[in-house]
Amino acid sequence: MTQPVHGDDLARHLTRLPQRQVLAEDAYEAVKALIMDHVIEPGTRLNIDALARGLQISQTPIREALARLEADGLVTKTALRGYSATALLSRAELQDLFGLRLLIEPWAASMAAERVDDAAIAALEAEMASLTEVPEGSSYEVYRAIAAHDNRFHDLILAIAGNEMVRQAFERTHCHLHLFRLFYAGGLGGHALQEHRSIVNAVSRRDAAASAAAMKAHLEASSVRLLAAYS
Repeated sequence: MTQPVHGDDLARHLTRLPQRQVLAEDAYEAVKALIMDHVIEPGTRLNIDALARGLQISQTPIREALARLEADGLVTKTALRGYSATALLSRAELQDLFGLRLLIEPWAASMAAERVDDAAIAALEAEMASLTEVPEGSSYEVYRAIAAHDNRFHDLILAIAGNEMVRQAFERTHCHLHLFRLFYAGGLGGHALQEHRSIVNAVSRRDAAASAAAMKAHLEASSVRLLAAYS
């Protein structure tokens, strides 16, 4: 049985955070960083009092943060036990997730190419310009920018495709968050940015077949890179 993370252990990591007033959003990001970096290991029970003391805030924003993290699928709440960090994706779950993505996202890229207009192309270019350098390092504080870009980019393709039901259903998987939690190393982000550029180029040309092919190639390459984490 896993043990709760103790206040002293948390304090050593939380003192690295910027010394500023921690509001609800900051509490959410701080606890999420501890989970993403495996300071709070998968399956570990969370101690709300220890988190509150470590962040030097009341328990209320911590509880609000944990409710949001539960919606993200990063923690679960069990009666009489409270919150625990969820397990990492298994190899089979990762393969299932990419199976789902391969059903949805090449189609979405194809639809985006058929529906794209000048404003949508500008939005895609703006997103690509939002991250021009790949961060180096394996901590969430370092790689969160590319994780956020990855999420925004794929959501934008789905938005341009125009099926809001599909977009919302896909959003509820929180797939990018869980994939980056599973594994991140320098160099992965560079591959993703190059592949995103290929997708944008195809969508901007309004080439539906090339857009679907570029998305499929990106997802298959991402799957191979992430499956290496299990070897």
